[in-house]
Amino acid sequence: MTSSTPPAPEIRRLRDLSPHQVRSGVAAWLGWLFDGLDMHLYTLVATAFVAQLLMTGESDPDVGQKASIIQAAFLVGWALGGGFFGRVADLLGRSRALVLTILTYACFTGLSFISTEWWHLLIFRFLAALGIGGEWAVGASLLSETWPKKWRPWIAATLQSAVNCGILLACLAGALLKGQPPQWIFLVGVLPAFITFWIRRAVPETEEWTEARKDQPAPRIRELFGPAVCGITLRVMLICAVSLTAHWTFMFWQQSYIRSLPEVGALKVDKDQATVMALLWIMVGSLIGNYLAGGLSKLIGYGRAIALMLGLYFVVMWLTFSSSHSLSTTYALFAAIGVMQGCFGLFTMCLPPLFPVLLRSTGAGFCYNIGRILSAAGVVFFGIYNKVQGDFAGVLLMASYLFIPAALFALLLPKMDDEA
Repeated sequence: MTSSTPPAPEIRRLRDLSPHQVRSGVAAWLGWLFDGLDMHLYTLVATAFVAQLLMTGESDPDVGQKASIIQAAFLVGWALGGGFFGRVADLLGRSRALVLTILTYACFTGLSFISTEWWHLLIFRFLAALGIGGEWAVGASLLSETWPKKWRPWIAATLQSAVNCGILLACLAGALLKGQPPQWIFLVGVLPAFITFWIRRAVPETEEWTEARKDQPAPRIRELFGPAVCGITLRVMLICAVSLTAHWTFMFWQQSYIRSLPEVGALKVDKDQATVMALLWIMVGSLIGNYLAGGLSKLIGYGRAIALMLGLYFVVMWLTFSSSHSLSTTYALFAAIGVMQGCFGLFTMCLPPLFPVLLRSTGAGFCYNIGRILSAAGVVFFGIYNKVQGDFAGVLLMASYLFIPAALFALLLPKMDDEA
């Protein structure tokens, strides 16, 4: 007689999920929520805080240049953290690595409060970014290994919505601290550290990683460029590098553009409020865009959906910065830009499964976050350009053209196993 284990029933509804899957989902969502919070606290106060550290006015060209260098260091740290903590997750497990990434970005975001020189802030932002970049890779791998494959587009949208909600929390913190010394906002970034106690106790390692780790040692990092994986690595690096350079140029410089608009006024409190409102509209649009991107990926596939939304990202940015608009119209256009940012949510679920299990966090983290290196160079370049030209709209218009090749490169992404 022979016996066989019956197949596990297909998961169709949330109530069909196991407690392990639920806890993994909550942990990843919370990690991304606070990721978004700590990521954008600086963008809300960059101009004001750097001006304070330099003991000069916000209109001083050195403020924009130093602020862009700090943001560049943050993006480099994000890239290195994605690769480093991705490797940690492949060696030690997803749950342990998730705890380490959250502790890293929470502690160093909080320490930004004590900065007394602009380079102090640069160091703290770089170190915080190591954890933020790593959390993306670890959280994405955690859910890709525990939740149903057919749910990937909606998982991606929901995870990305956590980042958006975190940024909305940052906006709330900015609104509550309006008119206060800018460094106070960084103390809000310490809050994520407290959830790590629950994650460490309640979230076990994934079965897929545990089984793979039993059978073989973790591959070396250089195998990302070995014959079996090199083609995937290069294609993913290409699309991420170009698209993220354009995206992060917008996300950093948009607050300076808003603060420079005559309609906003000259008072610091009015500039702070306008900056928060602009980011709020971007995030509202992005929440919608996450699920629009998920629906598009179900209809036309991940690559085409990303390409379409990146192309539209360029169109909306061109409409926004090629001519002047009222503040209310600018907010509406920023919301439309936010909708197009939903394409980045798809990267969450379509990149990790392209790599072998024991290279999954390393590969996804390295390739997605290597775009931060070029993004850093782009932010500094546009910062220098703005110092010479003094034209934030021109900076953002120039950056928008990068979305055209990014859209074409997106068509090179391989098909996923859950695509038709």
